[in-house]
Amino acid sequence: MEYTVKSGNPEKQRIGCVVIPVYASRKLSPSAKIIDKASNGYISNLVRRGEIEGDLGNTLLLHNIENTLCDRVLLIGCGKEKDINFKTFYKINHTMVKTLKTSGATEIASYLTEIPVKRKDINWKIQHSIEAIDEALYQFNQFKSEKQETRRPLRKFIFSVNGRGQLMQGEQAVRQGMAISAGIQLAKYLGDLPGNICTPSYLADQADELAKQHSKIKTTVLEEKDMEKLGMGALLSVSKGSREAGKLITIEYMAGDKKQAPIIFVGKGVTFDSGGVSLKPGAGMDEMKYDMCGAASVIGAINACAELQLPINLIGIIPTVENMPDGLATRPGDIVTSMSGQTVEILNTDAEGRLILCDALTYAEKFNPDVVIDIATLTGACIVALGAHPAGLLSNHNPLANDLLSAGQSSGDRCWQLPLWDDYQEQLDTNFADIANIGGKGAGTITAACFLSRFTKKYHWAHLDIAGVAWKSGKEKGATGRPVGLLTQYILDRLQTH
Repeated sequence: MEYTVKSGNPEKQRIGCVVIPVYASRKLSPSAKIIDKASNGYISNLVRRGEIEGDLGNTLLLHNIENTLCDRVLLIGCGKEKDINFKTFYKINHTMVKTLKTSGATEIASYLTEIPVKRKDINWKIQHSIEAIDEALYQFNQFKSEKQETRRPLRKFIFSVNGRGQLMQGEQAVRQGMAISAGIQLAKYLGDLPGNICTPSYLADQADELAKQHSKIKTTVLEEKDMEKLGMGALLSVSKGSREAGKLITIEYMAGDKKQAPIIFVGKGVTFDSGGVSLKPGAGMDEMKYDMCGAASVIGAINACAELQLPINLIGIIPTVENMPDGLATRPGDIVTSMSGQTVEILNTDAEGRLILCDALTYAEKFNPDVVIDIATLTGACIVALGAHPAGLLSNHNPLANDLLSAGQSSGDRCWQLPLWDDYQEQLDTNFADIANIGGKGAGTITAACFLSRFTKKYHWAHLDIAGVAWKSGKEKGATGRPVGLLTQYILDRLQTH
């Protein structure tokens, strides 16, 4: 998709379609008023007759309006002007794409950028228009023998800005929006791939591809024999049950000052999670291909930063395995030694994500990081607590947590902080090892983070539990690409404040 910005009145756009907002109670937007005036009251007459009310989701596609140069005008209802927020803005853009996909128009001039979104400027609206449009157009049909193709697909969107003074910053917003959206789309694609394609080796190949595409990226992959030498007994206890060998992938994007301590993203990469010997129920187990969405989000976020050529040092660490119930698989009650030297009693083999993450978090120490953020589809308890709207956030450093909360609000990819109090640590006590890998029924998301916190004492750390937000179930089943937007916004914010 091609995106650009332009200033100018809507009636003078010689293009396939001009998209104009209309608000509830039949209120015309500034661009609607301009077309209405040019067409001698044509729009206001339609509104007066009730052809479009302006409620959220209303649409009216018009053709060949007099005194306009465009072939079509699409009026889109936006609801009450004062109630529009980032979620409403996404819905409006989705409605636009859904309506235009079969309209025959290929080039679109969008005046939706004039919609007032609370506390958001034109740059935000352009960037998030691109993300919303790409999301609405995303299809995963690689494995369909017959692909439905639109005869005249959408190919170009032009976003309206107020005057030439906004063109330069508008073009920067387009560049930023396209880069972040590309990262989100990459994370979605990796997440939607089936487990027989997207294996640990496949993820390693994708990381290698990043290094080929971007000169500032270096990728290294540790094999199981390398991890054995490092003493990664926790990670290897998961991979031993699968015929797919585990990997530890490191992606280094070093474009900042050489003296600058790196930010590290650690992404859980369980490419399929059967639960191991503690086998999951069969219903819905197909969705366990999404247990590598933390890894996918790290790859997507680094890709976005590299596309934007951001001057920062960023490292992605991805422990990736399959969790399968082979004859060599770990048994409940087994005790393993992590890279940190701490011993872990594995009471449930389906709590495997924390086992691979703990060794990756210890490995992160070698880079002397500024901060470490791990991203993982870690606990069903997070879905119970927070549903499918925010990711869960826990941290040992309040300034880092606040930065992530702020980035979530800015990007619309929100998170919500849960307590990481010492009171919960005793739930991980066991008679037979230093720590148990589960903490009982209560506060499952928090005790999982408490487990990880035992391996992060040497640096500032935050944990994002994305179990509720990484994919959608049901009719719209598919990966969401979250939290690529949050992670990239966090990096952009860091560059402004440091």
